Amino acid sequence: MISSTSNKQVKYVNSLLKKAKARREEDLFVAEGLRICREIPKERICAIYMSESFAGQASADIFRGIAHTELVTDEVFRALSDTQTPQGILALVKQSHYSPEDMMPDAGKPALILAIERLQDPGNLGTIIRAGEGAGVTGILMDRETADIYNPKVIRATMGSVFRVPFIYADDWKQSVLSLKSQGVRVFAAHLKGSADYDDVDYTGPSAFLIGNEAVGLTEEAASLADVRLKIPMLGRVESLNAAVASSVLMFEAARQRRRKA
Repeated sequence: MISSTSNKQVKYVNSLLKKAKARREEDLFVAEGLRICREIPKERICAIYMSESFAGQASADIFRGIAHTELVTDEVFRALSDTQTPQGILALVKQSHYSPEDMMPDAGKPALILAIERLQDPGNLGTIIRAGEGAGVTGILMDRETADIYNPKVIRATMGSVFRVPFIYADDWKQSVLSLKSQGVRVFAAHLKGSADYDDVDYTGPSAFLIGNEAVGLTEEAASLADVRLKIPMLGRVESLNAAVASSVLMFEAARQRRRKA
């Protein structure tokens, strides 16, 4: 049992929790909580860390097939945890690696892609990924200025969807969007100066939604890539929606149209 916060394994886990660079170099990330640990494909789990109190009440199936499990004192686990009220279990997980082809579905099913530019809030990103799975998105394309998908707050907010939705960070995001267009994907920008109401446009063909920064939206360069700029009509004094909410509105409208067509 690990009983000291100065233990080298504790320091290692903390570095993965706090530093995106460490996560990239080690090709690992931390997933905390019982529900999300159950969602992880077993072959991707490198190690599980449990608090003493959690281990005393845990079902054995959570550990089955895991070669490396570590028991730590409750005090040490609190030092490891990124949450206010830790459940007592976390996993070190191998990162995913997708190609652009992974975002394009099999023939007969049109692509539905989110292309995200400079989104900063980890909670927003995680919520978008979770909502995206629910709406049937086939992939998420992000620029390098977007929050790290392996930030612990993103992982928690996805509620496991991060293991099932293909995603890519593009070094040249603009070129990646243009590549989608060259493959027949119609590109739509959520924009305050949109020319079309979001529910008046057809998304039943291959489609991509451009989503921008929480505070300032899409850059003009990014918005210029769109075939159509969309607006979500507002009542009252509301000018715009949170990026995660706006994304969800668009994705689920696309999902609704596709269900009707099917």
